[in-house]
Amino acid sequence: MRRRNFLQALLGSSALAIALPAPSRPAILIQDSPLAGFQYHAGERLWPALQVGSPLQLRREPGNRHDVNAVAVLYENWMIGYLPRRENHSVAQMLDRGQPLRARIIARRRSNDPWERIRLSVEVPV
Repeated sequence: MRRRNFLQALLGSSALAIALPAPSRPAILIQDSPLAGFQYHAGERLWPALQVGSPLQLRREPGNRHDVNAVAVLYENWMIGYLPRRENHSVAQMLDRGQPLRARIIARRRSNDPWERIRLSVEVPV
């Protein structure tokens, strides 16, 4: 008996969606970066909710006075930081062109250095 059939028989069809996560869509990795500016935004307050695999939103800030290529990183519409300035140019261009991108937390660790707290990936869904 296949796993899906076994779980469906065991749990019933209504529980199947909870028991089996949806398969992730394939994607091309564009960037793997630390999160910049964690200490200046809502990251510390949201720390318990920020888990490996958590989806993130990317928002362009072309009017940012510190960096014309600024890409803000948000978790559930809360600002938690930025893509690092030295690594944001390609992602900024892709967002400006309307390219769909997906971001998520790939590593999380307690550290006194805010640059070591969160690592994120940016991917292009295929």
